[in-house]
Amino acid sequence: MGSQGSKLGTCCLGSPNKTAVLEAPDAGNEDDNGLGLLAFREFTYEQLKNATSGFAVENIVSEHGEKAPNVVYKGKLENQTRIVVKRFNRSAWPDSRQFLEEARSVGQLRNQKLANLLGCCCENDERLLVAEYMPNSTLAKHLFHWDAQPMKWAMRLRVVLHLAQALEYCTSRGRSLYHDLNAYRILFDGDCNPRLSCFGLMKNSRDGKSYSTNLAFTPPEYLRTGRITPESVIYSFGTLLLDLISGKHIPPSHALDLIRDRNLQMLTDSCLEGQFSNDDGTELVRLASRCLHYEPQERPNTRSLISALTPLQKEIEVPSHVLMGIPHSASSLPLSALGEACVRRDLTAIHEILESIGYKDDEGVANELSFQMWTDQMQQSLESKKKGDSNFKQKDFKSAIERYTQFVDGGMISPTVLARRSLSHLMSDMPQEALEDAMQAQVISPVWHIASYLQASALFALGMENEAQEALKEGTTLEAKRDVRDAK
Repeated sequence: MGSQGSKLGTCCLGSPNKTAVLEAPDAGNEDDNGLGLLAFREFTYEQLKNATSGFAVENIVSEHGEKAPNVVYKGKLENQTRIVVKRFNRSAWPDSRQFLEEARSVGQLRNQKLANLLGCCCENDERLLVAEYMPNSTLAKHLFHWDAQPMKWAMRLRVVLHLAQALEYCTSRGRSLYHDLNAYRILFDGDCNPRLSCFGLMKNSRDGKSYSTNLAFTPPEYLRTGRITPESVIYSFGTLLLDLISGKHIPPSHALDLIRDRNLQMLTDSCLEGQFSNDDGTELVRLASRCLHYEPQERPNTRSLISALTPLQKEIEVPSHVLMGIPHSASSLPLSALGEACVRRDLTAIHEILESIGYKDDEGVANELSFQMWTDQMQQSLESKKKGDSNFKQKDFKSAIERYTQFVDGGMISPTVLARRSLSHLMSDMPQEALEDAMQAQVISPVWHIASYLQASALFALGMENEAQEALKEGTTLEAKRDVRDAK
Protein backbone atom coordinates (compact mmCIF):
# COMPACT_ATOMS: atom_id res chain seq x y z
CA MET A 1 0.00 0.00 0.00
CA GLY A 2 2.83 2.35 -0.86
CA SER A 3 3.71 4.85 1.87
CA GLN A 4 1.55 3.02 4.36
CA GLY A 5 4.03 0.19 4.82
CA SER A 6 5.76 1.40 7.95
CA LYS A 7 2.45 2.26 9.58
CA LEU A 8 1.04 -1.19 8.93
CA GLY A 9 4.00 -3.19 10.13
CA THR A 10 3.59 -5.37 13.19
CA CYS A 11 3.93 -3.27 16.33
CA CYS A 12 5.53 -4.78 19.39
CA LEU A 13 3.44 -3.73 22.34
CA GLY A 14 3.82 -4.97 25.85
CA SER A 15 0.58 -5.62 27.65
CA PRO A 16 0.78 -2.38 29.69
CA ASN A 17 0.69 -0.42 26.42
CA LYS A 18 -2.42 -1.95 24.93
CA THR A 19 -5.18 0.43 24.10
CA ALA A 20 -6.81 1.87 27.17
CA VAL A 21 -10.56 1.40 27.08
CA LEU A 22 -12.25 4.78 26.89
CA GLU A 23 -15.20 4.75 29.20
CA ALA A 24 -18.17 6.69 27.91
CA PRO A 25 -19.17 9.36 30.42
CA ASP A 26 -22.12 8.51 32.60
CA ALA A 27 -25.44 9.21 30.94
CA GLY A 28 -26.37 11.18 34.02
CA ASN A 29 -23.73 13.76 33.11
CA GLU A 30 -25.55 14.78 29.95
CA ASP A 31 -25.93 18.53 29.79
CA ASP A 32 -29.47 19.81 29.41
CA ASN A 33 -28.64 21.78 26.28
CA GLY A 34 -31.00 20.24 23.73
CA LEU A 35 -28.05 19.19 21.56
CA GLY A 36 -27.49 15.74 23.02
CA LEU A 37 -23.96 16.74 24.03
CA LEU A 38 -22.30 15.50 27.18
CA ALA A 39 -21.18 17.97 29.81
CA PHE A 40 -17.60 19.24 29.64
CA ARG A 41 -15.13 16.70 31.02
CA GLU A 42 -11.43 16.10 31.49
CA PHE A 43 -9.74 13.42 29.40
CA THR A 44 -6.52 11.57 30.07
CA TYR A 45 -3.61 12.03 27.70
CA GLU A 46 -3.69 8.31 26.92
CA GLN A 47 -7.35 8.52 25.88
CA LEU A 48 -6.65 11.33 23.41
CA LYS A 49 -3.50 9.64 22.15
CA ASN A 50 -5.52 6.52 21.34
CA ALA A 51 -8.39 8.53 19.85
CA THR A 52 -6.00 10.19 17.35
CA SER A 53 -4.00 7.03 16.58
CA GLY A 54 -1.01 8.36 18.47
CA PHE A 55 -1.41 11.89 17.09
CA ALA A 56 -0.78 10.48 13.64
CA VAL A 57 0.19 12.92 10.90
CA GLU A 58 -2.59 11.45 8.75
CA ASN A 59 -5.12 12.83 11.23
CA ILE A 60 -3.91 16.44 11.16
CA VAL A 61 -6.64 18.85 10.05
CA SER A 62 -5.14 22.21 11.08
CA GLU A 63 -4.49 24.87 8.49
CA HIS A 64 -0.68 24.63 8.35
CA GLY A 65 -0.34 20.92 9.15
CA GLU A 66 2.62 19.89 11.29
CA LYS A 67 4.16 23.36 10.96
CA ALA A 68 1.40 24.99 13.01
CA PRO A 69 2.50 25.97 16.54
CA ASN A 70 -0.66 24.28 17.87
CA VAL A 71 -1.70 21.27 15.80
CA VAL A 72 -5.32 20.09 15.45
CA TYR A 73 -6.07 16.38 14.90
CA LYS A 74 -9.26 14.53 14.10
CA GLY A 75 -10.03 11.44 16.13
CA LYS A 76 -12.65 9.08 17.49
CA LEU A 77 -13.44 8.10 21.05
CA GLU A 78 -14.19 4.56 22.12
CA ASN A 79 -17.93 5.39 22.18
CA GLN A 80 -17.67 6.39 18.47
CA THR A 81 -17.90 10.14 19.14
CA ARG A 82 -15.89 11.92 16.47
CA ILE A 83 -13.73 14.72 17.82
CA VAL A 84 -10.96 17.16 17.03
CA VAL A 85 -8.08 17.63 19.45
CA LYS A 86 -6.03 20.83 19.62
CA ARG A 87 -2.59 20.11 21.02
CA PHE A 88 -0.91 23.24 22.30
CA ASN A 89 2.76 24.08 22.12
CA ARG A 90 4.37 22.84 25.34
CA SER A 91 5.23 26.37 26.52
CA ALA A 92 1.83 27.87 25.67
CA TRP A 93 0.08 27.44 29.02
CA PRO A 94 2.65 26.84 31.80
CA ASP A 95 0.06 27.43 34.54
CA SER A 96 -2.17 24.33 34.47
CA ARG A 97 -4.76 25.92 36.77
CA GLN A 98 -5.19 28.91 34.48
CA PHE A 99 -5.56 26.64 31.44
CA LEU A 100 -8.20 24.52 33.18
CA GLU A 101 -10.16 27.57 34.31
CA GLU A 102 -10.24 28.98 30.78
CA ALA A 103 -11.17 25.64 29.23
CA ARG A 104 -13.92 24.96 31.75
CA SER A 105 -15.39 28.41 31.17
CA VAL A 106 -15.55 27.89 27.40
CA GLY A 107 -16.77 24.33 27.98
CA GLN A 108 -19.93 25.60 29.66
CA LEU A 109 -21.13 27.02 26.33
CA ARG A 110 -23.53 24.85 24.35
CA ASN A 111 -25.12 26.11 21.14
CA GLN A 112 -25.99 24.68 17.73
CA LYS A 113 -24.16 27.58 16.05
CA LEU A 114 -20.88 26.55 17.74
CA ALA A 115 -18.51 23.66 17.24
CA ASN A 116 -18.70 23.07 21.00
CA LEU A 117 -15.86 22.34 23.40
CA LEU A 118 -16.33 18.84 24.87
CA GLY A 119 -13.36 18.66 27.20
CA CYS A 120 -9.67 19.17 27.81
CA CYS A 121 -6.56 17.44 29.07
CA CYS A 122 -3.96 18.87 31.39
CA GLU A 123 -1.32 16.24 32.25
CA ASN A 124 2.28 17.14 33.03
CA ASP A 125 3.18 19.70 30.34
CA GLU A 126 0.51 18.57 27.87
CA ARG A 127 -2.37 20.99 27.18
CA LEU A 128 -5.15 19.78 24.87
CA LEU A 129 -8.68 20.85 23.96
CA VAL A 130 -11.36 18.47 22.64
CA ALA A 131 -14.20 19.73 20.45
CA GLU A 132 -16.96 18.45 18.17
CA TYR A 133 -15.76 17.22 14.79
CA MET A 134 -17.13 19.12 11.80
CA PRO A 135 -16.79 16.89 8.69
CA ASN A 136 -17.35 19.42 5.91
CA SER A 137 -14.24 21.57 6.18
CA THR A 138 -13.87 25.34 6.60
CA LEU A 139 -15.28 28.48 5.05
CA ALA A 140 -11.81 29.20 3.65
CA LYS A 141 -11.90 25.92 1.74
CA HIS A 142 -15.38 26.50 0.28
CA LEU A 143 -14.86 30.18 -0.44
CA PHE A 144 -11.27 30.43 -1.66
CA HIS A 145 -10.38 26.88 -2.77
CA TRP A 146 -13.67 25.38 -3.97
CA ASP A 147 -13.74 22.29 -6.20
CA ALA A 148 -17.22 21.60 -7.59
CA GLN A 149 -19.00 24.95 -7.32
CA PRO A 150 -18.52 28.42 -5.81
CA MET A 151 -20.57 29.18 -2.71
CA LYS A 152 -23.99 30.57 -3.58
CA TRP A 153 -25.15 33.99 -2.43
CA ALA A 154 -27.92 32.49 -0.26
CA MET A 155 -25.38 30.31 1.53
CA ARG A 156 -23.00 33.23 2.08
CA LEU A 157 -25.83 35.16 3.72
CA ARG A 158 -26.62 32.14 5.90
CA VAL A 159 -22.98 31.90 6.99
CA VAL A 160 -22.80 35.49 8.24
CA LEU A 161 -26.15 35.24 10.04
CA HIS A 162 -25.11 32.03 11.82
CA LEU A 163 -21.80 33.67 12.71
CA ALA A 164 -23.53 36.75 14.15
CA GLN A 165 -25.87 34.50 16.15
CA ALA A 166 -22.93 32.48 17.49
CA LEU A 167 -21.11 35.64 18.61
CA GLU A 168 -24.29 37.01 20.21
CA TYR A 169 -24.76 33.75 22.14
CA CYS A 170 -21.16 33.86 23.39
CA THR A 171 -21.57 37.52 24.38
CA SER A 172 -24.75 36.70 26.31
CA ARG A 173 -22.78 34.08 28.26
CA GLY A 174 -19.95 36.46 29.16
CA ARG A 175 -17.51 35.39 26.39
CA SER A 176 -17.56 38.44 24.11
CA LEU A 177 -13.91 38.15 23.03
CA TYR A 178 -13.00 35.97 20.08
CA HIS A 179 -9.36 35.72 19.01
CA ASP A 180 -8.32 35.94 15.37
CA LEU A 181 -11.74 35.51 13.77
CA ASN A 182 -11.22 34.47 10.14
CA ALA A 183 -12.51 32.11 7.44
CA TYR A 184 -10.64 29.13 8.95
CA ARG A 185 -12.62 29.51 12.19
CA ILE A 186 -15.96 28.83 10.49
CA LEU A 187 -16.65 25.12 10.04
CA PHE A 188 -19.45 23.12 8.41
CA ASP A 189 -21.18 20.27 10.24
CA GLY A 190 -22.67 17.06 8.84
CA ASP A 191 -25.68 18.97 7.51
CA CYS A 192 -23.36 21.65 6.05
CA ASN A 193 -24.65 24.23 8.50
CA PRO A 194 -21.98 26.80 9.45
CA ARG A 195 -20.59 26.74 12.98
CA LEU A 196 -18.07 28.91 14.80
CA SER A 197 -15.07 27.03 16.20
CA CYS A 198 -14.85 27.17 19.99
CA PHE A 199 -11.05 27.22 19.81
CA GLY A 200 -11.00 30.98 19.10
CA LEU A 201 -12.64 31.64 22.47
CA MET A 202 -9.24 30.87 24.05
CA LYS A 203 -5.93 32.40 23.08
CA ASN A 204 -3.24 30.15 21.63
CA SER A 205 -1.15 30.81 24.72
CA ARG A 206 -1.50 32.57 28.04
CA ASP A 207 0.57 35.57 26.93
CA GLY A 208 0.12 35.15 23.19
CA LYS A 209 -1.27 37.56 20.64
CA SER A 210 -4.97 37.65 19.87
CA TYR A 211 -4.27 38.06 16.14
CA SER A 212 -1.86 35.98 14.09
CA THR A 213 -3.11 37.16 10.70
CA ASN A 214 -1.50 39.71 8.39
CA LEU A 215 -1.37 43.17 9.97
CA ALA A 216 -3.51 44.49 7.09
CA PHE A 217 -6.47 42.58 8.55
CA THR A 218 -5.89 43.49 12.21
CA PRO A 219 -8.17 46.01 13.99
CA PRO A 220 -6.44 49.41 14.18
CA GLU A 221 -6.96 49.73 17.93
CA TYR A 222 -5.27 46.37 18.49
CA LEU A 223 -2.23 47.65 16.63
CA ARG A 224 -2.19 50.66 18.96
CA THR A 225 -2.83 48.94 22.29
CA GLY A 226 -2.23 45.20 21.81
CA ARG A 227 -5.57 44.55 23.52
CA ILE A 228 -8.63 42.87 22.04
CA THR A 229 -12.11 44.26 22.78
CA PRO A 230 -15.63 43.19 21.72
CA GLU A 231 -15.44 45.92 19.07
CA SER A 232 -12.28 44.32 17.67
CA VAL A 233 -14.29 41.15 17.05
CA ILE A 234 -16.83 43.19 15.06
CA TYR A 235 -13.98 44.56 12.93
CA SER A 236 -12.95 40.97 12.13
CA PHE A 237 -16.59 40.20 11.32
CA GLY A 238 -16.37 43.01 8.76
CA THR A 239 -13.32 41.43 7.11
CA LEU A 240 -15.31 38.19 6.83
CA LEU A 241 -18.18 40.07 5.18
CA LEU A 242 -15.65 41.31 2.61
CA ASP A 243 -14.43 37.73 2.07
CA LEU A 244 -17.98 36.58 1.38
CA ILE A 245 -18.82 39.50 -0.91
CA SER A 246 -15.62 39.26 -2.94
CA GLY A 247 -14.71 35.57 -2.76
CA LYS A 248 -11.17 36.80 -1.99
CA HIS A 249 -9.25 37.83 1.10
CA ILE A 250 -9.08 41.57 0.36
CA PRO A 251 -7.32 43.93 2.82
CA PRO A 252 -9.96 46.20 4.41
CA SER A 253 -8.15 49.38 3.37
CA HIS A 254 -8.30 48.41 -0.31
CA ALA A 255 -11.95 47.33 -0.03
CA LEU A 256 -12.92 50.60 1.66
CA ASP A 257 -11.25 52.54 -1.16
CA LEU A 258 -13.39 50.63 -3.69
CA ILE A 259 -16.51 51.29 -1.61
CA ARG A 260 -15.78 55.00 -1.34
CA ASP A 261 -15.27 55.14 -5.12
CA ARG A 262 -18.60 53.28 -5.54
CA ASN A 263 -16.68 50.63 -7.51
CA LEU A 264 -18.74 47.74 -6.18
CA GLN A 265 -18.33 45.70 -9.35
CA MET A 266 -14.60 45.39 -8.68
CA LEU A 267 -15.36 44.28 -5.13
CA THR A 268 -18.04 41.67 -5.88
CA ASP A 269 -17.25 38.04 -6.70
CA SER A 270 -17.88 37.50 -10.42
CA CYS A 271 -19.24 34.02 -9.61
CA LEU A 272 -22.25 35.70 -7.97
CA GLU A 273 -23.51 37.45 -11.10
CA GLY A 274 -27.31 37.46 -11.21
CA GLN A 275 -27.75 35.92 -7.75
CA PHE A 276 -28.63 39.08 -5.80
CA SER A 277 -30.20 42.52 -6.27
CA ASN A 278 -28.27 45.77 -6.16
CA ASP A 279 -30.14 46.71 -3.00
CA ASP A 280 -29.04 43.54 -1.19
CA GLY A 281 -25.46 43.95 -2.34
CA THR A 282 -25.40 47.59 -1.27
CA GLU A 283 -26.85 46.72 2.16
CA LEU A 284 -24.18 44.09 2.82
CA VAL A 285 -21.39 46.41 1.70
CA ARG A 286 -22.80 49.16 3.94
CA LEU A 287 -22.82 46.74 6.88
CA ALA A 288 -19.20 45.75 6.19
CA SER A 289 -18.21 49.43 6.13
CA ARG A 290 -19.82 50.00 9.54
CA CYS A 291 -18.01 46.99 10.99
CA LEU A 292 -14.69 48.31 9.66
CA HIS A 293 -15.11 51.82 11.07
CA TYR A 294 -11.84 53.17 12.42
CA GLU A 295 -13.50 54.24 15.67
CA PRO A 296 -14.50 51.12 17.66
CA GLN A 297 -17.53 52.78 19.27
CA GLU A 298 -19.01 53.43 15.82
CA ARG A 299 -19.23 49.74 14.97
CA PRO A 300 -22.51 47.81 15.39
CA ASN A 301 -22.93 45.19 18.11
CA THR A 302 -23.88 41.56 17.49
CA ARG A 303 -27.61 42.19 18.00
CA SER A 304 -27.54 44.93 15.37
CA LEU A 305 -25.78 42.55 12.98
CA ILE A 306 -28.50 39.94 13.44
CA SER A 307 -31.23 42.54 12.87
CA ALA A 308 -29.56 43.72 9.67
CA LEU A 309 -28.82 40.25 8.27
CA THR A 310 -32.10 38.46 9.04
CA PRO A 311 -34.22 40.27 6.40
CA LEU A 312 -31.57 39.59 3.73
CA GLN A 313 -31.80 35.79 4.02
CA LYS A 314 -32.72 33.89 0.83
CA GLU A 315 -33.96 30.33 0.16
CA ILE A 316 -34.39 29.77 3.88
CA GLU A 317 -36.38 26.56 3.26
CA VAL A 318 -33.50 24.97 1.29
CA PRO A 319 -31.17 22.79 3.43
CA SER A 320 -27.57 23.95 3.63
CA HIS A 321 -26.18 20.78 2.07
CA VAL A 322 -28.31 21.43 -1.02
CA LEU A 323 -27.10 25.02 -1.28
CA MET A 324 -23.53 23.77 -0.88
CA GLY A 325 -23.94 21.00 -3.44
CA ILE A 326 -22.67 18.39 -0.98
CA PRO A 327 -24.39 14.98 -0.73
CA HIS A 328 -26.13 14.49 2.59
CA SER A 329 -25.02 11.69 4.96
CA ALA A 330 -24.33 8.96 2.40
CA SER A 331 -20.98 8.98 0.65
CA SER A 332 -20.94 10.15 -2.93
CA LEU A 333 -18.24 7.61 -3.75
CA PRO A 334 -19.28 4.24 -5.20
CA LEU A 335 -18.94 1.28 -2.85
CA SER A 336 -16.24 -1.31 -3.43
CA ALA A 337 -16.87 -5.03 -3.07
CA LEU A 338 -15.82 -4.83 0.59
CA GLY A 339 -18.04 -1.78 1.20
CA GLU A 340 -21.03 -3.51 -0.39
CA ALA A 341 -20.41 -6.61 1.72
CA CYS A 342 -20.48 -4.44 4.85
CA VAL A 343 -23.80 -2.88 3.82
CA ARG A 344 -25.30 -6.33 3.10
CA ARG A 345 -23.93 -7.65 6.43
CA ASP A 346 -22.41 -10.42 4.30
CA LEU A 347 -19.74 -11.74 6.68
CA THR A 348 -18.92 -14.65 4.37
CA ALA A 349 -18.00 -12.23 1.56
CA ILE A 350 -15.89 -10.16 3.98
CA HIS A 351 -14.11 -13.35 5.06
CA GLU A 352 -13.31 -14.21 1.43
CA ILE A 353 -11.90 -10.72 0.81
CA LEU A 354 -9.73 -10.75 3.95
CA GLU A 355 -8.49 -14.22 3.08
CA SER A 356 -7.56 -13.13 -0.44
CA ILE A 357 -5.72 -10.02 0.80
CA GLY A 358 -3.60 -12.09 3.17
CA TYR A 359 -0.83 -10.18 4.94
CA LYS A 360 0.28 -7.91 2.11
CA ASP A 361 -0.48 -4.88 4.29
CA ASP A 362 1.95 -6.22 6.90
CA GLU A 363 4.89 -6.47 4.50
CA GLY A 364 8.25 -5.64 6.05
CA VAL A 365 7.30 -6.93 9.48
CA ALA A 366 10.42 -9.02 9.97
CA ASN A 367 12.70 -6.08 9.19
CA GLU A 368 11.13 -4.04 11.95
CA LEU A 369 11.92 -6.51 14.75
CA SER A 370 15.27 -6.26 16.53
CA PHE A 371 17.47 -9.34 16.93
CA GLN A 372 16.91 -9.36 20.69
CA MET A 373 13.18 -9.83 20.17
CA TRP A 374 13.55 -13.21 18.53
CA THR A 375 13.03 -15.06 21.79
CA ASP A 376 11.31 -18.36 22.43
CA GLN A 377 8.20 -16.44 23.47
CA MET A 378 8.24 -14.55 20.17
CA GLN A 379 8.56 -17.79 18.22
CA GLN A 380 5.60 -19.19 20.13
CA SER A 381 3.58 -16.09 19.29
CA LEU A 382 4.37 -16.46 15.60
CA GLU A 383 3.40 -20.11 15.77
CA SER A 384 0.06 -19.08 17.34
CA LYS A 385 -0.49 -16.68 14.44
CA LYS A 386 0.22 -19.43 11.92
CA LYS A 387 -2.30 -21.74 13.59
CA GLY A 388 -4.81 -18.89 13.83
CA ASP A 389 -4.48 -18.28 10.09
CA SER A 390 -5.20 -21.95 9.45
CA ASN A 391 -8.28 -21.82 11.71
CA PHE A 392 -9.43 -18.60 10.00
CA LYS A 393 -9.12 -20.17 6.55
CA GLN A 394 -11.09 -23.24 7.69
CA LYS A 395 -13.74 -20.96 9.27
CA ASP A 396 -13.09 -22.32 12.74
CA PHE A 397 -13.55 -18.87 14.19
CA LYS A 398 -13.62 -19.85 17.86
CA SER A 399 -10.17 -21.43 17.56
CA ALA A 400 -8.96 -18.51 15.43
CA ILE A 401 -9.90 -16.08 18.22
CA GLU A 402 -8.00 -18.22 20.73
CA ARG A 403 -4.85 -18.44 18.59
CA TYR A 404 -4.83 -14.79 17.57
CA THR A 405 -5.28 -13.81 21.22
CA GLN A 406 -2.20 -15.85 22.11
CA PHE A 407 -0.31 -13.95 19.39
CA VAL A 408 -1.48 -10.56 20.70
CA ASP A 409 -0.77 -11.49 24.32
CA GLY A 410 2.76 -12.40 23.24
CA GLY A 411 3.40 -8.72 22.65
CA MET A 412 3.00 -8.51 18.87
CA ILE A 413 0.13 -6.73 17.17
CA SER A 414 -0.48 -6.39 13.45
CA PRO A 415 -3.49 -4.72 11.87
CA THR A 416 -4.22 -7.81 9.80
CA VAL A 417 -4.32 -10.09 12.85
CA LEU A 418 -6.66 -7.64 14.57
CA ALA A 419 -8.85 -7.46 11.45
CA ARG A 420 -9.06 -11.24 11.28
CA ARG A 421 -9.85 -11.54 14.97
CA SER A 422 -12.45 -8.77 14.57
CA LEU A 423 -14.24 -10.72 11.84
CA SER A 424 -13.94 -13.93 13.87
CA HIS A 425 -15.70 -12.14 16.73
CA LEU A 426 -18.44 -11.01 14.34
CA MET A 427 -18.85 -14.57 13.09
CA SER A 428 -19.15 -15.66 16.73
CA ASP A 429 -21.84 -13.05 17.48
CA MET A 430 -19.50 -10.91 19.57
CA PRO A 431 -19.87 -7.47 17.93
CA GLN A 432 -18.52 -5.39 20.84
CA GLU A 433 -15.25 -7.36 20.85
CA ALA A 434 -15.16 -7.05 17.04
CA LEU A 435 -15.49 -3.28 17.31
CA GLU A 436 -12.66 -3.05 19.85
CA ASP A 437 -10.32 -5.01 17.58
CA ALA A 438 -11.21 -2.92 14.52
CA MET A 439 -10.58 0.29 16.47
CA GLN A 440 -7.22 -0.99 17.72
CA ALA A 441 -6.28 -1.79 14.12
CA GLN A 442 -7.06 1.83 13.24
CA VAL A 443 -4.89 3.06 16.13
CA ILE A 444 -1.96 1.17 14.58
CA SER A 445 -2.83 2.24 11.04
CA PRO A 446 -4.96 5.41 10.81
CA VAL A 447 -5.40 5.26 7.02
CA TRP A 448 -6.16 1.54 6.63
CA HIS A 449 -9.62 1.32 5.05
CA ILE A 450 -10.25 -2.25 6.22
CA ALA A 451 -10.24 -1.14 9.88
CA SER A 452 -13.02 1.36 9.10
CA TYR A 453 -15.06 -1.19 7.15
CA LEU A 454 -14.86 -3.69 10.01
CA GLN A 455 -15.93 -0.99 12.46
CA ALA A 456 -18.93 -0.37 10.21
CA SER A 457 -19.81 -4.09 10.24
CA ALA A 458 -19.53 -4.25 14.04
CA LEU A 459 -21.60 -1.10 14.47
CA PHE A 460 -24.31 -2.43 12.14
CA ALA A 461 -24.40 -5.58 14.29
CA LEU A 462 -24.72 -3.44 17.44
CA GLY A 463 -27.66 -1.57 15.93
CA MET A 464 -25.72 1.72 15.78
CA GLU A 465 -26.89 2.63 12.29
CA ASN A 466 -25.73 6.26 12.13
CA GLU A 467 -22.27 5.48 13.49
CA ALA A 468 -22.01 2.52 11.08
CA GLN A 469 -22.82 4.76 8.10
CA GLU A 470 -20.10 7.20 9.20
CA ALA A 471 -17.54 4.40 9.49
CA LEU A 472 -18.62 3.07 6.08
CA LYS A 473 -18.17 6.51 4.55
CA GLU A 474 -14.73 6.79 6.17
CA GLY A 475 -13.70 3.39 4.81
CA THR A 476 -14.89 4.30 1.30
CA THR A 477 -12.95 7.58 1.37
CA LEU A 478 -9.75 5.94 2.65
CA GLU A 479 -10.00 3.19 0.04
CA ALA A 480 -10.46 5.74 -2.76
CA LYS A 481 -7.39 7.68 -1.54
CA ARG A 482 -5.37 4.46 -1.44
CA ASP A 483 -6.39 3.63 -5.01
CA VAL A 484 -5.23 7.07 -6.15
CA ARG A 485 -1.88 6.60 -4.37
CA ASP A 486 -1.39 3.15 -5.86
CA ALA A 487 -2.19 4.41 -9.35
CA LYS A 488 0.65 6.94 -9.25
